Amino acid sequence: MRRCPLCHNSQTYILLQDKKRSFYVCMTCGLTFADASSHLPPAAEKQRYGRSRVASKQRQLSQFILPLLEQLQYHQAGSLLGLNFGRILDQTSLTTIESAGHTLNQYDPFFAPDHDTLKQEYDFICCYRVFEHFQYPIKEWNLLTRLLRPGGWLAISTPLLVDLEGFAKWHYKNNLTHVSFYQRQTFEHLAQNSHFELLFAAKDLVLMQKTS
Repeated sequence: MRRCPLCHNSQTYILLQDKKRSFYVCMTCGLTFADASSHLPPAAEKQRYGRSRVASKQRQLSQFILPLLEQLQYHQAGSLLGLNFGRILDQTSLTTIESAGHTLNQYDPFFAPDHDTLKQEYDFICCYRVFEHFQYPIKEWNLLTRLLRPGGWLAISTPLLVDLEGFAKWHYKNNLTHVSFYQRQTFEHLAQNSHFELLFAAKDLVLMQKTS
């Protein structure tokens, strides 16, 4: 069996095998993942991933980050330093954030690979439709854990997998750049095995806080 790319447990089983890929489920953390042999090469992944830069996707990203930032201000006073990880926010929205006295750095492995942004600590980190692209999610999880300050917030937008039996008909798996799929159980496992508290996990929003 395949080893889980998140918790490294070898107790996994095959959930689905179609014409293009095989998908496995980890019995420890609940991650469902595509077989590594079916991962797209970086050039093909960049081409598919780049489609998220269209105007409609930019609006969705903005509608995720801006209300979130407003909510965080109720819990943490003063200027906030945040990281938009894996996507690029439009300049208008960035200006709105800066006008409110906050700073949002951005990192995208394809379109904004500024590694200096990965050498700081942040009050909050946003990951909009990013987690499903992680081929080896333990690597990114360890990175995000290191980048977040104690008491900081991690906001994740990814459609939660709520029906393993219906996975074969779930359209979200059909995008070949989507290789990791998470259940609520997965984020509960991460919280229990790291310095995080799981505050909310439903539909396509997960909110976690790093404990001090």
